[in-house]
Amino acid sequence: MNDELTIRSGIHDVMPTVFGYITVGMAYGIVAKTGHLSLLMIGLMSLIVYAGSAQFVLVSMLAAGSPVGAMVISTALINARMSLMSMTVAPYLKDESMTQNVLIGTLLTDESFALSMNKLNYTNHHLNAPWFHTVNVGAYLVWFVASLLGAVIGGMIPNPDNFGLDFAVVAMFIGLLYLQMITDRSKPFLRHLSVAGVVAVAMVLLVRYLPGTTAIIVATVIGCLFGMGVERHAKS
Repeated sequence: MNDELTIRSGIHDVMPTVFGYITVGMAYGIVAKTGHLSLLMIGLMSLIVYAGSAQFVLVSMLAAGSPVGAMVISTALINARMSLMSMTVAPYLKDESMTQNVLIGTLLTDESFALSMNKLNYTNHHLNAPWFHTVNVGAYLVWFVASLLGAVIGGMIPNPDNFGLDFAVVAMFIGLLYLQMITDRSKPFLRHLSVAGVVAVAMVLLVRYLPGTTAIIVATVIGCLFGMGVERHAKS
């Protein structure tokens, strides 16, 4: 990763991420195909919904014959965390038009968000539309193609969990988090680690009493508040 915010740099930066998209996208395609979804429906879901965990949930809900309203609400709740990510990214794109911001937000994912936060450490806290569009669209297209490929070979791998494919995105995101912590020179590494630890502990405790998506949002807010407190204490 470098300090350039160009299309070429975006392609270079997103390449490590798309390998995770390939494995998880194929896993989704395999699961969807074994759930008796057609190739057309699998592809359209990747293009329209474009949400890894939500798509896995939708496959199971479709197989169970769940009502459309329940599927819409479930998808919205699962992706509620994206509102926090969008609000975090928005200040760095204030020089871009509303249309550009909407387009970037539409394809924003956990991984492209993490990449953008890491990129800030190299660009003096600046982002732009060309770089962000390249990252987003690159990941989007790879996810679509990978899901179709998984659907094609779905009959060959009836149970993808046996191969650990469902853990690929988690492993990738842990790597991105680590890169973010070691490259941000504005704060000590231990401070980053303490905030991540607070969020992790909060998540473990909250998930026992709250739905998973709600627990993620609450744990994130707790981490933000803790980080603000530590930062103010360090400056005082």
